[in-house]
Formats: sequence, structure tokens, C-alpha cells
Amino acid sequence: MKKVQITANQNQKEIRIDKFLKKNMENISRNQIQKLTISGKVIVNQRIVKKNYKIKPLDFVEIEISNIPILDHLEYKNIISEKINLDIIYEDKDVIVVNKPAGMVVHPGFGNNKGTLIHGIKYHFQNSNLRNFNLYRSGLIHRLDKDTSGLLVLAKNEYSKKCLFQQFNSKTIQREYRALIWGNLLEEKGIIAGFIGRDPKNRKRMTIFRKNESYKGKYSITYYKVLERFQHLTYVSCNIKTGKTHQIRAHFKYLGHPLFHDSMYGGNRIFMKKKCSNKNIEFLKTCFKILPRQALHAISLSFIHPKNEKCYFYCPIPKDFQIVLQKCRKILL
Repeated sequence: MKKVQITANQNQKEIRIDKFLKKNMENISRNQIQKLTISGKVIVNQRIVKKNYKIKPLDFVEIEISNIPILDHLEYKNIISEKINLDIIYEDKDVIVVNKPAGMVVHPGFGNNKGTLIHGIKYHFQNSNLRNFNLYRSGLIHRLDKDTSGLLVLAKNEYSKKCLFQQFNSKTIQREYRALIWGNLLEEKGIIAGFIGRDPKNRKRMTIFRKNESYKGKYSITYYKVLERFQHLTYVSCNIKTGKTHQIRAHFKYLGHPLFHDSMYGGNRIFMKKKCSNKNIEFLKTCFKILPRQALHAISLSFIHPKNEKCYFYCPIPKDFQIVLQKCRKILL
């Protein structure tokens, strides 16, 4: 993540934040600035501001530039295609469903200028019957974190993108995730809800705000169901009603049950260490080595195809995740 800091001078006239940033930042378009603002990446005097905020003298502005896609039409056009072995689950003339591996960034951005899913998708289409494929007018509908594996759907034309976006906005697309979390959940199933936003102490993380701070975040809902229980870990199925950044990861952290080996949310430390035997501690450390990322996988995806047919796709959890589960089943933690 790149952070840009600018202090308005004492004689600064009151102008919109996007005009101020365009004047004071190089190689960035007004459209990009507006998208950064909408994404909560523009902070003035330690508070997130809206796009209509007017800059004032001596305002301290921080802009967080990460791998969130803010590319404009020309930048999409200039993406260099790369030959990447994509695990394509399904493809027709309207949509493509891909199983993204852990470790792959979905979209090019600052610090991720090659090796992303979009670089591979562009190569795939250039070497098929879609040589005039327009990434800007079609392409991504939703995203997964770099170290989260699983299913993604992309649109192959503008009409398909519109249809799928409408379903995401109306929350009719069904997405199931599988996660391994620390601790033993009290309930067999439940709902996690709250206003999620950037953590003021660490802008890379998300956090859940109290009701009186709801203006700082966006409402988010996760449904969970326990699939298997171990002494120190629980395997769960999650369905998200909303799709906010790091939603499942932040929600389970909020419950006090972070995802196994989620370094950003504290899951890379052994929980309840005092209650673990030395044997169990060594076992868990071995599992960390086998699964060197957060234990989260987008296992299924269901939506209405632009041709008005219901589609369902399933992708088993990857091998590293499977091995850890198998080990948990064999040993009494």
C-alpha cells in the first residue's frame, strides 16, 4: 500500500477535494480520485471524507493507494496480457467463472503491475475468439482477497456485466465460503452483523464499529453454520448477504474467533496457548506451515445467467486447506 500525504497551505481557497488532489498529485485522473474517495481512501484531518468535501487552509490530507481497481479506460487498454494458467470452471459467450488460487491478486493496481488475474484474462481472450474484448466495459463483477482462494465470475460483454451487477446490488447472488476459525463457537449457526469500515489504527484492516459510530462504516451481514468442531478450531460454512472488503475475516475477528493463520486479523498466533499441550502447539505450528495464509475459500457461486438461466458452480477447497482439515480430523486437539 502506498500513502500520499499533502498539507494544504495557509492561503488555500476552498475547493472540492478531487480538484485539490488532481492539482497536487501526478499521474492520476479525476475519475481515479473520485473512486478512491468513494472507497474511503481519502482522509482529511484523520477522518474519511466524501467526494463533495471542500478543502480548507492547513487541512492534512492522506490518500491510501492500494490494489483497489481505479483504472480508467486508457489504463485498462494499456494492460499487458500475460500467459497465466487459469483454472477456468466454466465459460460461454457471456460469462467466465474462474477458480482463483491463493496468492494471486485479482486486479492490477499500485504495486501489482503484473501476474494478476486480469492480466491472465486479457491473454486468454486475446488468444480466443474475443480479440476485441473490452476490459473496461466488461470484466470483473466482484473480487477476492489475494490470499483467499475460490470462485469468481467475470462478464464478457457490457450487457452481461449490467445483469450481474444488478444481482449483486440486489443481493440475489449466492456465495458460500468455507473457513477454519479459532476457538469453539457457542451456536451451531448464527448471524454476524455490523457496520464495517477501515480500522483507524491500521488502515489496511477493516473493523466493526459501534452503533453510535455507524457513520464510519457500511452495514454488513454474514450467516454462518458450523460444519465440524475440533478442540481449538471450528470449520464453518459462510454465506455473505453483503460483500464488503475483508467482511468474513473482520466479522469473525469481531466475534473473537479470527480465521486460522490470518496474519492481518491476529489468526497467525496460537489462541488459548495456555490450554494447549506442547504436542498440540507443535501440531498447530505444522498446520501453519502447510497452510501459509488465511483459511478461507469461496466454494460455491450461484446466479442468474444473462440468458435468464440459473447457474450453480462448485469448487472444492484447495489441497493445503484439505490437508489441514484431514490432520485435524485424525488428531484429538
